Amino acid sequence: MVEFTLPRGSKVGKGRHFPAPKGAKRTKVFEIYRWSPDDDKNPVLDTYEIDLDHVGPMVLDALIHIKNDIDPTLTFRRSCREGICGSCAMNIDGTNTLACLKPTDEISGRAKVYPLPHMPVVKDLVPDLNGAYAQLRSIEPWLQSDTPPPPDGERLQSIEERRKLDGMWECILCFCCTTSCPSYWWNGDRYLGPATLLAAYRFIADSRDEEAGARLDALEDPLKLYACRTIMNCTQTCPKGLNPAEAIGKIKQMQLERKG
Repeated sequence: MVEFTLPRGSKVGKGRHFPAPKGAKRTKVFEIYRWSPDDDKNPVLDTYEIDLDHVGPMVLDALIHIKNDIDPTLTFRRSCREGICGSCAMNIDGTNTLACLKPTDEISGRAKVYPLPHMPVVKDLVPDLNGAYAQLRSIEPWLQSDTPPPPDGERLQSIEERRKLDGMWECILCFCCTTSCPSYWWNGDRYLGPATLLAAYRFIADSRDEEAGARLDALEDPLKLYACRTIMNCTQTCPKGLNPAEAIGKIKQMQLERKG
């Protein structure tokens, strides 16, 4: 009989336990992934019992409370606290989302908090997004035009042209969608992933951009685009309610139409 086991660094053990303060009446248990590159230990889940009567309503509020008042070694990213910067993207209760937009009361039972999946971990809840940002840079996410802008104003769009960008410009590059995509898990070295492809279509669809053809040519590499299997994880997990799968489908359709 063949016996399989996970690599040593993949085994998550039991970590420290921080009990609720005395007199706490409304508590919530948070299990938080902990790993540091400074030692040779496996990751663990530390357990924190939080007094909800002294913490704000969102998961990020609880994390800030833990770091400020219980365990200053906890490491995570955060900035705006308004669902705009995308810094606090992580896996909460089994779903990729933003900690600042996830109400603690929506989580039944223990709140399990992990870093975004299938990304190298820098420390604790901080994923290494260098690869994802390199892929984003590869599609040159800025307006490109050989035609000079009007000397007395901006490049104008009609209301209809501007409306085509809705559902794309709102992306905050949190990469919740990309890290929820099985195709990206297995082909992340070549497949650009939902967030980057959504950004690509945002400029392909922009009436002010004159490089739509070149952008489509750059996506002809089968694995850059066609690794997508329309599983829809990306759309289901987007904390801004966007639909990256639809944008990917539109790029594929445009390429088919160009080929006749």
